[in-house]
Amino acid sequence: MASTETAGRLTRTQRPGWVASPWLTFAARRLGRLAVAIGTLLTLTFLMLHLVPGDPVRSSLPPGASADLIRAKRHELGLDKSLPAQFVDYAGDVLHGRFGTSVSTGEPVGSIVANRLPPTVQIATLAFLTILVIALPTGIAVAVLTRGGRRRSLDTLFTLWTGFVGAIPQFLSAVGLVFVFSVTLKWLPVAGRTGVPSYILPIVALSAGLAGHLARIVRIETLVVLEKDYLRTARSKRLPVLRTYGRHALPNILTSVLTISGMMLPGLIGGTVLVESVFAWPGLGTTLVQAILAQDYKVIQAIVLLLGTVVLVTNLVVDVALALIDPQSSIRST
Repeated sequence: MASTETAGRLTRTQRPGWVASPWLTFAARRLGRLAVAIGTLLTLTFLMLHLVPGDPVRSSLPPGASADLIRAKRHELGLDKSLPAQFVDYAGDVLHGRFGTSVSTGEPVGSIVANRLPPTVQIATLAFLTILVIALPTGIAVAVLTRGGRRRSLDTLFTLWTGFVGAIPQFLSAVGLVFVFSVTLKWLPVAGRTGVPSYILPIVALSAGLAGHLARIVRIETLVVLEKDYLRTARSKRLPVLRTYGRHALPNILTSVLTISGMMLPGLIGGTVLVESVFAWPGLGTTLVQAILAQDYKVIQAIVLLLGTVVLVTNLVVDVALALIDPQSSIRST
């Protein structure tokens, strides 16, 4: 028995430190979940071709095409194979960066996506930064000013305003902004990507409602943090305001903000698709809508797969950021 216990202790002491590291378990589980999610997304985009109404072969041929031509096109696209064989071909092509050819333009789908990706990344990134820049200081400031039931008029105004802007769908907000600032006042361009002014209305349409939602959450989290004992102690020591709130309150508030921001990302991506269409923005959203109308399934598959992967990878980045800010709670919850 003694020799067994001794051997066990030796095994534990000889085990490399990184094997028992909670960070290794955290990374392995997060990467495993990401792989499963991307696999599921890949499967769904493949099934989309077979479940949606319409025939991609007939939509790629002129009306009245002969049965032989349809059969030849089906063979060319590999649609005459069994479903599992088609999935293997599809997954292999995606892993090698091959997305086929657009049936409406004849261009390689990879080139279409590569050309339309930068405008979408620009507008989505700027909108996300705008949301954080507006929501974070606004929520914290309103929480500090209304703490303990003070300034009820400010509390009411903040609640009404964030509720109002948060209830307006991004698509409707975009149409209203175009009508007021482009058609009526003629201050900003109606559509297109023609310079700095053309970015303003799409970014406002994308970020206004989500900034309102996030500001409310920041205010609530800040009110909770302000009642913590360590913050009361900091205030009782009469520390400078920036040190009190920046060093002791902000890190705890950021944990919740990052979590909610990651959850808001799918809404931001979905809103980008609609808002781009309103402003004729030359990005993936406009291309996706055009592909849906033309039943261009290869383009639809590639864009949906790309946008879904971006959301999943960004959520992973948010998880890692949360773990860096608050390692104990994040890793323990893994």
